[in-house]
Amino acid sequence: MSALHGGFSFSAKPAGPGGPILSPVKIKAAKLVLPDREVEQISILIDGGRIQGISAESGDVDFDLSDCVIFPGFIDVHNHGSVGIDVLEATPGGFEEVSRYQASQGVTGWLPTTVPASDETYGQVAENLELAMRAGGKGARLLGIHYEGPFVNSLQCGALHTSNFKTYTRPADLDALKTPSSGARMITLAPEIEGGIDLVAELNRRGWVISIGHTRADLKLLDAAFENGACHMTHFMNAMSGLHHRNPGPVNWGLAHDDVSCDIVADGIHLDVSVLRLLFKIKGARQLALISDAIAAAGKGDGEYQIWGEMITVKSGRTSNASGSIAGSVISLLDAVRLMRSLGISDVEVAQMAATNPSRLLRIDNECGSIAVGKRADLVAIDEKGNVRLTIVGGEVVYSP
Repeated sequence: MSALHGGFSFSAKPAGPGGPILSPVKIKAAKLVLPDREVEQISILIDGGRIQGISAESGDVDFDLSDCVIFPGFIDVHNHGSVGIDVLEATPGGFEEVSRYQASQGVTGWLPTTVPASDETYGQVAENLELAMRAGGKGARLLGIHYEGPFVNSLQCGALHTSNFKTYTRPADLDALKTPSSGARMITLAPEIEGGIDLVAELNRRGWVISIGHTRADLKLLDAAFENGACHMTHFMNAMSGLHHRNPGPVNWGLAHDDVSCDIVADGIHLDVSVLRLLFKIKGARQLALISDAIAAAGKGDGEYQIWGEMITVKSGRTSNASGSIAGSVISLLDAVRLMRSLGISDVEVAQMAATNPSRLLRIDNECGSIAVGKRADLVAIDEKGNVRLTIVGGEVVYSP
């Protein structure tokens, strides 16, 4: 048969699950989700941690996943923790434990996300994250850090504790936001806080990924924030003033602005399924990114959990704090992918929302986020029941049930 990207051969066999793939290795899938189309009965060659070939040629394979769809590995840019471990309290080993769990959910890269906390806590998080990133470890890659706050609107606090909220007056106000020496630096902020537009401009100058959230900003302020480098919105429609026909605010702005992307918690709780359909119809796959907004209770089941200094209850998959507010989610990106697929959204479009758009937001789309020759071999194979059969990060098997 003719090859899509040239033919290839192979000779080596892979190590067992959890170990490195010996190069080269050939994997067969029922379907491969490429950036612009789905191809059936296809094989993919991995060598040196990267994708070296995609071909319709037949022959022996090292992994026969002919009952699976292979997606680009999912990337979660908003995740507070899982399996009982909160980002604010995670040790280097704790970060690896969350990364292993994420890999079991098809996630190949994630951005540990803080809530507003003390300067000392921020410093400890950054130090432990730095150590974890240097150590490498198994599981999903640690891609940097995401600060949700502290520069947000107390009137749209959601589950965040206002005692650690801040305003901005000078560059030194950013000194507490410690970051690892490498990786993405993302922040969610409200441009209407004191000094908000100057804050956006300074963060943009420093190369941060700036997202608007926990906000009541009007259109004029939102336009100013955009002009200064903010072009994304955090857990869209949640923790921001709602759509009103005489008082347009962040929801109106996000829907109407073609150059603004939005991330969404697709759990059927943060956003009703009918709203998910509407957002997809208006924004399209290219301007939506799936996030989990997971908290430490994710992966643990229903119950009561001490998180962020308060008791958070999980019942039937819905989180709530003492005031009754939703306090993050307990889903993974795999759950979000399953829900979006159930709405009839194509796998190409789902891959864009779960992998390509997050990688573009973090400015790493030149190396990952889609399946293409030369890119990192960050892949997830999902079977007919929607379960993960294999997760590969940089050519290494990090999860295989």
